[in-house]
Amino acid sequence: MRRVTLEPRAEQREHARRLGFAFAEIAGEPYWDETACYVFTAEQIDRLEAATEELDRLCLQATQHAIQHDLNGPLGIPDGAWPIVKASWGRGEPSLYGRMDLRWDGVGPPKLLEYNADTPTALFEAGVVQWEWLETRIATGAPKADQFNAIHETLIEAWPAMQLPQVTHFCCARDSEEDKGTVDYLRDTAIQAGMDARFLYMDEIGWNGTSFRDVEEREIAAIFKLYPWDWLLREEFGRHIPNARTRWIEPAWRLVPSSKAFLSLLWHLFPDHPNLLPAFLEPGKTGRPEISKPLWGREGSNVIAPGMETEGPYADQPRVWQAYAELPRMGGRYPVIGSWVIGGKACGIGIRDDDTPITRDTSRFVPHYFEAA
Repeated sequence: MRRVTLEPRAEQREHARRLGFAFAEIAGEPYWDETACYVFTAEQIDRLEAATEELDRLCLQATQHAIQHDLNGPLGIPDGAWPIVKASWGRGEPSLYGRMDLRWDGVGPPKLLEYNADTPTALFEAGVVQWEWLETRIATGAPKADQFNAIHETLIEAWPAMQLPQVTHFCCARDSEEDKGTVDYLRDTAIQAGMDARFLYMDEIGWNGTSFRDVEEREIAAIFKLYPWDWLLREEFGRHIPNARTRWIEPAWRLVPSSKAFLSLLWHLFPDHPNLLPAFLEPGKTGRPEISKPLWGREGSNVIAPGMETEGPYADQPRVWQAYAELPRMGGRYPVIGSWVIGGKACGIGIRDDDTPITRDTSRFVPHYFEAA
């Protein structure tokens, strides 16, 4: 694994526009970065894929354990939400997707930093944008290469297995161009899978006393929401969720692995597993320098690490303490590997890097390829 500096395409912005990549720049700064890429060997990609599938297996086992033993308290899940979580798990509601953030430098086992199990983003750029970048390079005579990226086709294959009603709604909040872009992409894959996929904003979800309704008073039988469950349950209409027939994607049981306290449960159940880092709900127990994260924090906010502390709105939340494994430094940047699980399959990666060891909402997305054997 190495970081290689490149000359970006002269028509980089035009490529982004044609793809519908509306958030290639964020706040006037580049988010999509073609000035570099990460290069792997085929054997390294095999190791990433195997580690991701192993971690997915562990996470499902740990979720089952948490629900069986009513561990909502240590996980930071309110008592009022727990029956919804247990009912969702009991019905066997399938998960569509998740993203595991891994620390890896190409040597030794990849380590799980955290699991984005409810509302992972960076999907469109991983599944579509970096693939288009690779195809362009190959078409212009660049050395033959491949990419760990079956995200798009795996999404299309996964939708029928969800066994959803023909009409499924897709929603997000109004104030995020990135979230809207991700939802639009997921809608497109659902449409390609033969579904009737309709968009609405979170504030357009209505309740008529017996069911959730859209702006046309059509029943919301199933809905994909790029909106965290811990926020959803605080909404005015959230109290009606137990009484409605609506299917939610991701399902409510994903609250369990979404809590960063889940990292401590994984370590408790599978101590010394090569793909895990020691993690506890109290400081000082890892025997190593530690990073502290709020249980429901996002985008690197309110993280405390050796010599570093980030700001954000989650400072008053309970925390987990994880052994600090600083991201590798390559070309002056610190990459984190987002490894995607879709329909239970490890199917691709996306890489974001930053000039600090903490990945934030301003960190850049950098493409990758591997050298075909």
